[in-house]
Amino acid sequence: MPSTLTALLCLQLCLSQRINTEEQNLPKPIIWAQPSTRVPKGTPVYIWCQGPQSASEYQLFFRGSILDLKKAESHRSRSKVNVFIPQMTLHTAGEYACFYRSGELQSEPSDPLDLVVTGLYDTPKLQVHPGHEVTLGENVTFFCHLVSGTSKFFLLKEGRSNQVQQRYGNRQAEFPMGPMTRAHRGTYRCFGSYSDYTWSSPSEPVTLLISGVENTSLAPTGPAYSLDYWVSDSTTEESGLQEDSAFWDHTTQNLIRIGLACVVLTAIVWLLAEDWLSRKRDQEGTNRSASWECRRRWRVQRSLEEEQRDAISMSEVKATPGPGTI
Repeated sequence: MPSTLTALLCLQLCLSQRINTEEQNLPKPIIWAQPSTRVPKGTPVYIWCQGPQSASEYQLFFRGSILDLKKAESHRSRSKVNVFIPQMTLHTAGEYACFYRSGELQSEPSDPLDLVVTGLYDTPKLQVHPGHEVTLGENVTFFCHLVSGTSKFFLLKEGRSNQVQQRYGNRQAEFPMGPMTRAHRGTYRCFGSYSDYTWSSPSEPVTLLISGVENTSLAPTGPAYSLDYWVSDSTTEESGLQEDSAFWDHTTQNLIRIGLACVVLTAIVWLLAEDWLSRKRDQEGTNRSASWECRRRWRVQRSLEEEQRDAISMSEVKATPGPGTI
């Protein structure tokens, strides 16, 4: 019994400490841009930050400094705020992040959001060799050329993922890929980059057509099948909404831990009650035994006293002289 009780108490202590730790470590918020993380110069954009329903206040940071402070707007099981940028410029491009407060606690920072301004300076020219129509299994190379010159180029495919190809060059960059599969089909554009957050206007689109019979043994070596769409970057919002399930998971985990803690507490109370009843029964048994022994001794003592009185009475009778005794 003592060892079991000790183990349950230790388990309860560990669960309590873990629940307290979970409560101290708030899940980080989600940040995304709408309609895109790459915004043409002069175009408006919204920056959204989303956290759990317990969030009461949000802080938005831009390039490491506080940009805005907003009260949370609750919606179902979560809350979120937005900051509106009426015109995208060189001064609004950069790295964004957000925090939220829940009671006296502050969350971890969100993942950084890189907001890029496009449409600056010249427009690059995109070409593909050997041509825009190739057969399955061939290798192709995209050439992105910018007359004014730059240091970095990006190649994007119209699609719904978040990755891009990047290459370095002064006036031109090459993007080799292949062997060709059906996944490489699509429309491509390229940008010249003047810094991490300032890009040129997009090139004219180049559509890659692929003919032939698919060979399942072929696998694409370039990331063309996972390139991003330069116009609409709705994937950032969608991924944010998908990650919102993390808040549900966090709440569910806490409820499970609290339920388990209640079960352990109930078991401890039951064991303590059982131990108390057992001790009480033992004590009552001991008291009954003591009472029975006391009564037995009292009877023996009374019997001895009666025997002594009878003996004294008999001796007195014998000592008394009879009627004819002188």
